[in-house]
Amino acid sequence: MVTVSTSKAYHHGDLRTALVEAGLRHLEAGGETDISLRQLAREVGVSATAVYRHFPDKKALLAALAESGIARLGEAQRIASEHAGGGPAGFAATGRAYVHFALDNPALFRLTFTHADHAGSPTNSSDEPSRLLRSYSEQFGGENAERLTLQAWAVAHGLAMLMLDGRLPPDDALINRVIDTKSLFPAQPSGSNNDASP
Repeated sequence: MVTVSTSKAYHHGDLRTALVEAGLRHLEAGGETDISLRQLAREVGVSATAVYRHFPDKKALLAALAESGIARLGEAQRIASEHAGGGPAGFAATGRAYVHFALDNPALFRLTFTHADHAGSPTNSSDEPSRLLRSYSEQFGGENAERLTLQAWAVAHGLAMLMLDGRLPPDDALINRVIDTKSLFPAQPSGSNNDASP
């Protein structure tokens, strides 16, 4: 789940951050249709005019929430990669972290890929998840790096959506079986760390 401050009143100098945090709480509670700029203004204790200085309309707010989502996803993937020790195991860990982030933050995950400029192909996006994916793909894919980037993204995103939509159970064992480095780059030399377990 998204962890944000539960303070109801705005008492500091960063109104934009306070509004984004309030928006994230509303997003997880009721989805994007539940978010109102005027309601957020009341929650943080400022006038609607103050809100519109930062977000001229709801679309701008949703884009900011999506940017927050991609940053949180990138952080989760980076931590998972480091915990796995990098290498092939780290690559697999980033994919599993992607799916787990979607399952833990379903509304934010869906919004992230519908309301932000970065939501294009990871082969040319500059956000942290895309950079991390390209880095691993270049490390292990060689001349097939672009294919590996798209393949790995398609596997993780497809699995996340199938689980979010109830087509597959949100099962860790299934996630580990599907996001397996051996299926992404089977030609690893013997002795390489191909273990896909966390």
